[in-house]
Amino acid sequence: MDLKLFGEVFVTLLVIVDPPGMMPIFLALTGPLPARDRNRAAWQAVALALGVIVVFAVAGQTLLAYLHVDLPALQAAGGLLLILVALELLTGKADDPSQQVTSNIALVPLGTPLLAGPGAIVATMLFVQQSEGVGQVLAIAAAIVAVMLAVWVVLRFSGGIVKILRPGGIEVLTRIAGLLLAAIAVQLIADAVAAFVTQYVNMS
Repeated sequence: MDLKLFGEVFVTLLVIVDPPGMMPIFLALTGPLPARDRNRAAWQAVALALGVIVVFAVAGQTLLAYLHVDLPALQAAGGLLLILVALELLTGKADDPSQQVTSNIALVPLGTPLLAGPGAIVATMLFVQQSEGVGQVLAIAAAIVAVMLAVWVVLRFSGGIVKILRPGGIEVLTRIAGLLLAAIAVQLIADAVAAFVTQYVNMS
C-alpha cells in the first residue's frame, strides 16, 4: 500500500469533511433526540457518506456523464439542500423532536451533502483518476475508511456536550449552526455559478 498517498488522501478528506466543524451542526440537528437515536444517526450518516463517496469514486464520471450532469450542478444542488435545512434551524422548525425522523436527519443533510459533499466527492474522484496500480487504489480506499471512522468517533462522543449545554444552550447552538449552514450553502452555490460562468466563457 502506498503510505504517502494514504496520508495525502486522509488529510485532504479530513480537512474537507471537517469533523470538529460538523459537530455543532450534528448537535443542533440531533440535540433534542434521545442518546440512542443520536448515536444511531451518527453511524447512519457516516455509513451513507461512505457509500456515496465509494460509488462516486468507482463510477462518478460515468454516472455524471450518463445523466448529462456537470459537477457544478451537483454542487449547486447540495447548496440548495443545505439552504432548506438552514432555514429550518434558523426559524426553529427543527427544534421539535416529534417532527424529526432520525433516519431522515442521518441521510439528509448529515450523510449528504454535509459529509459526502461536492468537495469530498470531487477530491476522491480526482485521486482515483490519478491512481496507478492496486497499491494506490488500496491506499485511497483505506484513507476514505479512516476518515469516516474519525468522523464517527467525533459524532458518537459529542453526546457529552449535549449534557453540558442543556436545552437553552442547544437552542443557541441551533441558531448558530443554521447561520453556518446558510453560509456554507451560499458559498457552494456561488462556487457552482462561478464554475458555470468560467466553463461557458472558455467554450465561447
